[in-house]
Amino acid sequence: METGLTHFDEKGQAIMVDVSKKEETAREALAKGSIRVNEAVFLAIKEGTVTKGDVLGVARVAGIMATKQTSNMIPMCHPLMLTKCQIDFELDAQTRSIHCSCLVRTTGKTGVEMEALMGVSTSLLTIYDMCKALDKGMSIETIYLAKKMGGKSGMYKNER
Repeated sequence: METGLTHFDEKGQAIMVDVSKKEETAREALAKGSIRVNEAVFLAIKEGTVTKGDVLGVARVAGIMATKQTSNMIPMCHPLMLTKCQIDFELDAQTRSIHCSCLVRTTGKTGVEMEALMGVSTSLLTIYDMCKALDKGMSIETIYLAKKMGGKSGMYKNER
């Protein structure tokens, strides 16, 4: 059965891709996402007055930890030795959003797209968790792969 997808065998069963014959190359991925909050949450995060503590600091650490645990959460991901993980936040007063980006690097046989996406997702979920007492209506939005490089498919850019 030809599916065109690499995570299935000829019988259509889910498998982990065999990367043993691939060459190691430098790999990088950048993922982005946002959380939209109410005015009280936005100001509390901006002013550092959320009672649970440093929201963006905790979210950054949670996102970094998540990148390193991606293969434990996504069944077909290979465990990777990450060489860099950087999580940044930008506060957007006009939309009352916190934009998150996660850059991940490694040298290996498979890419780090899922790790970058996991970092953004977990960072945004952590913001939600730390602020839910102030706003249960927060909205996590538009998590996407912005860029990736390395491997046989080369460079990919999502020009959102």
